[in-house]
Amino acid sequence: MKIYNTLTKRKDEFVPIEEGKVRMYVCGPTVYNLIHIGNARPMIFFDTVRRYMEYTGLEVNYVSNFTDIDDKIIKAAIEEGVPASEISERYIDECKTDMKSLHIRPATTHPKATEEIPEMLDMCKTLIEKGHAYAAEDGTVYFRVRSFKDYGKLSHKNIDDLQGGNRSLLVSGEDQKEDPLDFVLWKPKKEGEPYWESPWCQGRPGWHLECSVMSKKYLGTQIDIHGGGEDLIFPHHENEIAQSEATSGTSFANYWMHNAFLNIDNHKMSKSLGNFFTVRDILAKYDPQVLRFFMLSAHYRSPLNFSAELMEAAANGLERIMTAAANLNYNLGVAGKAEMDDAEKEQLATANSYKQKFEEAMDDDFNTADAISAIFELVKHANMTGTADASAEYLRSLLDEIVMLSDIMGLVVLKEEELLDEEVEALIAERTQARKDKNFARADEIRDELLNKGIVLEDTREGVKWKRA
Repeated sequence: MKIYNTLTKRKDEFVPIEEGKVRMYVCGPTVYNLIHIGNARPMIFFDTVRRYMEYTGLEVNYVSNFTDIDDKIIKAAIEEGVPASEISERYIDECKTDMKSLHIRPATTHPKATEEIPEMLDMCKTLIEKGHAYAAEDGTVYFRVRSFKDYGKLSHKNIDDLQGGNRSLLVSGEDQKEDPLDFVLWKPKKEGEPYWESPWCQGRPGWHLECSVMSKKYLGTQIDIHGGGEDLIFPHHENEIAQSEATSGTSFANYWMHNAFLNIDNHKMSKSLGNFFTVRDILAKYDPQVLRFFMLSAHYRSPLNFSAELMEAAANGLERIMTAAANLNYNLGVAGKAEMDDAEKEQLATANSYKQKFEEAMDDDFNTADAISAIFELVKHANMTGTADASAEYLRSLLDEIVMLSDIMGLVVLKEEELLDEEVEALIAERTQARKDKNFARADEIRDELLNKGIVLEDTREGVKWKRA
């Protein structure tokens, strides 16, 4: 398995710190509103990374935080006249609802920044003791950027260039900083803001500090993978590296993964342009699975353009897979023979080659676009060979492969209830044929079998109807 590592700017072979186990941290949303479709891209992608790693047999400890204290949260709370915690808890719940709709599995741990304040104070104290941080007169604690010699190694920015004129790259601050590059670890409260006691002032943590502390607490000092959107490379992830490694004296994360931006009709998503969409906006028009399928249809490091036309194409592509699975399931129910013959064994070997292509694509920096292409090849093969006269063993093998590979993508292509309905219809068809053949014993046996499953049959002039008891 190879991963494009932002730190090294190349695809590196993935070797976990602890054999068979993966420690992965992905920056989560700031919860002041409903998540937008730009938020959804890293959520969907890194959920798929986790699913594939688990498919290969790795045990993944996956941590993704909620930033539940922030200027935007405080602003929303003031506007509504409620505590900031009420805003954050509301939108954490809403975020979890959207994640469930998109088949994003809960992380191993979803820490909240406000619940980790003691550990954040400890890291500040350690950094001050080591000379990497200092407290200003008003109680603001700053990280001393020039004290960390490797600053800029992730974003590949030269510290002197940052100082020399690229003002847009500087972390904004006041004159009390020793150096314009220094960034905030702890900030004093403003009137009416929530705060916590600290040795320096009543205040709250800086955003960068939060993630370093939560990663360390739930994954350890060194982790395998740190991920997020490419907009986080600088300054957020660069600052995380600086404060984490300055604290521990060891490397922080071995592999840094960043997904590219999502554009809307070839324009950057922006409220001012009127092209800002929440996940809820899109789910009002499309099945959640279509949005997930669309997000995975491009390589994660490629910019992804959202449009109605591309969403329709995604819907059609997903429908192809679901139809193939439904047809195989139906044919499985009416299959006339049980075991594969030699010709089918050769056909299954071809099907397995598509699964291998899927795995090769995912092993190559999680190329979900090529992985989906491999699923389409398998679907085409299944449509050609998984006919009603195929054996049950062959049909089951094809169906299992399509369902399994789709599940790695987080797609449910054959829902449990649909599966049951198809099985019921197949048994009813078999019972009808048994009655035509005057095999009443088998017909009665099927009726009893369905009754035991909670299915009641009713023979009518129009045919057999059924319902759940």
